[in-house]
Amino acid sequence: MNKDWFATARTLSQALPYLQRYDGATVVIKFGGHAMGDDKEMQSFARDIVLMSQVGLKPVVVHGGGPMINDLLARLKIKSEFVNGKRVTDAATVEIVEMVLSGRVGKRIVQAINAEGGRAVGLSGKDASLMVCDQTNPALGFVGTPNDVNPAILRNLSETGVIPVIAPIGAGRNGETFNVNGDTAAGAIAAALKADRLLLLTDVAGVKGADGEVLTEMTQDEAHALIRDGVIAGGMIPKAETALDAMAGGVRAVVILDGRAPNACLLELFTEHGAGTLIKG
Repeated sequence: MNKDWFATARTLSQALPYLQRYDGATVVIKFGGHAMGDDKEMQSFARDIVLMSQVGLKPVVVHGGGPMINDLLARLKIKSEFVNGKRVTDAATVEIVEMVLSGRVGKRIVQAINAEGGRAVGLSGKDASLMVCDQTNPALGFVGTPNDVNPAILRNLSETGVIPVIAPIGAGRNGETFNVNGDTAAGAIAAALKADRLLLLTDVAGVKGADGEVLTEMTQDEAHALIRDGVIAGGMIPKAETALDAMAGGVRAVVILDGRAPNACLLELFTEHGAGTLIKG
């Protein structure tokens, strides 16, 4: 017999306690634009999501798409302005953002999941008043903060085995359309669902400690201290803050991990070692 068959069987056997642990658990996965990669990487991600659903988890995917937005804005010769590193989203830009996220990016993910045997449906935060937002800062234009999240539609879909794929576009209280940071949207949705896990897929291996090594896990207090001491810095600060806010809202634990790594989600959920940095209570 092929030795690889025995290795596969052993791996499945070792995964049993984790499969039992997460049976019926809601897991929110933030799939970032930089983690999407090429079609092969998209297929690998989609297969992992379908497997999660097949073994009893309830995955909810929230996606970004910054590189794709930048590409289309450049092609249309629409210039972006930034305030403190954040994109100013005027009326023209928010139309492009919605078109790219709800259209091109969201449908690509849905199609990839369905091609692997799953049942995925694309949504945005505007659907069924899933994510009602207030303006984050007038200087940023149509950038919103989700303050009312209504996850009933997500629960209904998950109960019937459908995988929601959500674009981070929010509805304003006066009919506006708001661009929402993908991590922020994922954290707010995970908190509203009281998710067992929030997986923030990014383009780095995890949170690095003072010695430059990736930390496998930390408590919320330790995360606060690393932010305060400047060890967590730059683009990792908003991810860590998203994790802490989500946990304050009821998420059991958050993992920041490299979405470019093959089978990153499966490694985190179904192996003893895990992947990335686990932030827990």
